[in-house]
Amino acid sequence: MLFSELGQRIKDRRKILRITQPDLAEMAGISVNTLYKIERGQANPTLKVLTRLADVLGMELKLEVKKLEF
Repeated sequence: MLFSELGQRIKDRRKILRITQPDLAEMAGISVNTLYKIERGQANPTLKVLTRLADVLGMELKLEVKKLEF
């Protein structure tokens, strides 16, 4: 998944829950500027930051192994 896709999913979920950027940033313990950049796909957030956002938004992070074709 690209960062722009990830950011859009975070933004969409935030809007569904009717949470403002400043409120989400405060709840996740990050700056509003960082959240803005994540939502626009302009940031490379750490796993820690993504986990905080996912927890607040009721989302789940998944890591999957790609199927290899031989």
